[in-house]
Amino acid sequence: MYDLLFRLVFRRTPAELAHRLGFGLIRLAAGPAALGRLWAAVTGPRDPVLRTRVMGIEFPGPLGLAAGFDKDAEGARALTRLGFDFVEIGTVTARPQPGNPRPRLFRLPEDRALVNRMGFNNSGAEVVGRRLRRLRATNGERSVIGVNIGKSKVATPDEAIDDYVRSTTILGPSADYLVVNVSSPNTPGLRDLQQVEVLEPLLAAVRDALVRAVPERRVPLLVKITTDLADQDIDAVADMAVRLGLDGVVATNTTTSREGLATPAATLAEIGAGGLSGRPLAPSALAVVRRLRARMGPSMTIVSVGGIETARDAYQRIRAGASLVQAYTGFVYGGARWPARIDRELAVLLRADGFTSVGDAVGADDRA
Repeated sequence: MYDLLFRLVFRRTPAELAHRLGFGLIRLAAGPAALGRLWAAVTGPRDPVLRTRVMGIEFPGPLGLAAGFDKDAEGARALTRLGFDFVEIGTVTARPQPGNPRPRLFRLPEDRALVNRMGFNNSGAEVVGRRLRRLRATNGERSVIGVNIGKSKVATPDEAIDDYVRSTTILGPSADYLVVNVSSPNTPGLRDLQQVEVLEPLLAAVRDALVRAVPERRVPLLVKITTDLADQDIDAVADMAVRLGLDGVVATNTTTSREGLATPAATLAEIGAGGLSGRPLAPSALAVVRRLRARMGPSMTIVSVGGIETARDAYQRIRAGASLVQAYTGFVYGGARWPARIDRELAVLLRADGFTSVGDAVGADDRA
């Protein structure tokens, strides 16, 4: 139903409205217990070759839904029933905020891409935290849920650490892993936090807050960076991640670049500012994975996101050194059956190359 509606209705509907309608249908079709079990049965069991243990967490497979789709933790269980192996909710800020003025989400179908300047619209850490606690308290299948946190727009640079710490304290206990987002182009001044001299004390404070908030278990901590960083800055972040003992890096966020697009320049000018996601990011996102893996070594986790549309895209990132992969725009264009299809095709690729698990394939290109 979703696929037919996407082709006939959603692609002719303003992008943000289409997202709300589509996500509502997903929650309706796969959220309630009986319907969710039916959908899961149709999706079928995951191939055992996909199972992987990353950061001490058991994942049914390596394919996750990137942050930005389920900002408020409204449908994580329904999304895993569609076939996603894990869901990263958010970006969540300490304080609720409406985000930027509409329109703020645009399709570039010629490029299989999106442009967004959403501005971290979300209900705030308190509301999302209550929702996650209710989800964790309910019986039924358990979803692997990461939480992506960002800076509240009203927080000044001097207040940034306290703002992130507040979100960490509220959301950390319900997260399987936590991601600090300092790379969205749509919050003024946010990308300045990627400078290592600013980022390092921020991440150290978040890590300490996470230990205090969740003393009974270790919650992995990652940082999300953009493909727009210069090579030396990527290296600096990688070195800092190793130095601080972070669990990994999520690479990459959207880009402000518009180079090489098929979409007419006049259309791009009319759309204006925002972060570009989708197919055009694939080459640069892959390059960042390779650079991070070479710099950080084999032990740290890389979660690759950006331009993943096919199982071969996902497999390429894994062979380059990513332990997990995420998608957003590929799902938007691919429809509700997309995640289950990617998992099935990825399993075929792994077995064809003689791998018995995803973990065996991680970084295989370096060993070839």
